[in-house]
Amino acid sequence: MPELDPYEYLNIRIDPDGTVTRLLNLPPANVNPDLNSGEAVFSKDAILSEEKNTAVRIYLPSNIITKHAAAAATVNEKRLLPIVFHFHGCSWVQFRANSTILHASRSLFAFTIPAIVILVDYRLAPENRLPAPYEDATDALLWLQKQALDPQGEKWLKDYGDFSRCYLHGSGCGGNIAFNAALRSLDMDLSPLKIDGIILNQPLFGGRKRTKSEMKFIADHVASLPAMDLMWELALPEGADRDHPFCNPMVDGPHKSKLSSLQRCLVFGFGRDPLVDRQQDFVQMLVLHGVKVEACFDDSGFHRIDIVDPQRAAILDEIAKGFIHS
Repeated sequence: MPELDPYEYLNIRIDPDGTVTRLLNLPPANVNPDLNSGEAVFSKDAILSEEKNTAVRIYLPSNIITKHAAAAATVNEKRLLPIVFHFHGCSWVQFRANSTILHASRSLFAFTIPAIVILVDYRLAPENRLPAPYEDATDALLWLQKQALDPQGEKWLKDYGDFSRCYLHGSGCGGNIAFNAALRSLDMDLSPLKIDGIILNQPLFGGRKRTKSEMKFIADHVASLPAMDLMWELALPEGADRDHPFCNPMVDGPHKSKLSSLQRCLVFGFGRDPLVDRQQDFVQMLVLHGVKVEACFDDSGFHRIDIVDPQRAAILDEIAKGFIHS
């Protein structure tokens, strides 16, 4: 194993009471809800649960406003946007929805697709271990359903959102959340919402037995195994190991019986990612259960390359755009 301090890698310090001091302090990004401001993408926050301290940040691309105005002046017809839930990555323990990095990337994504993006500010580990983020994802779905059914619901969603075209999108551990949220949604009556697809960008999965790619890239500078092990130690329920279904979906469990009912999936992966073997096994599992999967694996990239390579991020967004609008 490489000589690496996983706590330093994750920029955290474990406090005596079991909570975490997060040492990575990024300036918060403010929202801009003013539709007359001339911004490319507007944004606003909404509370999910005051008790859980969870929220969502909503992104609305300005180009849809112009198209609506043009449609109203001609055929009086609206072009509604798909609604994309996004669950962010970063090791289960870092980042909130107001992070500058997340805010910029989700704004660009909303404009590129174009779509209404709902960034879910889920609870972080270890203060809130799994399945807390899955529960927050479920809360977000139910919140959107409430907006759809309420005549006084969130105006941006009512005016511009297509509730019949909802997508679950996640990167890294957010991909894990999106997958588990999709499984949970199968047991819910979300009408008039319809989840039309799942987009998993380098989803984070694990297991007790090391894979070939994990051993090959054991000292990876982005997804080092000691850091990955610590992530799961902090995120999984107390006493659970990495073969818990939350971490390893390949193991047997009640979730396996639901796989055949999942919506179509788009999965991204990169050949120099230590997790690539698990991602490819995951895709194979879905296919064997009859799920319609579009798998995009690039041999040249590494884990979360899209964070540091804007060109690669743009390619992923364009592929996602084709998936959403197909």
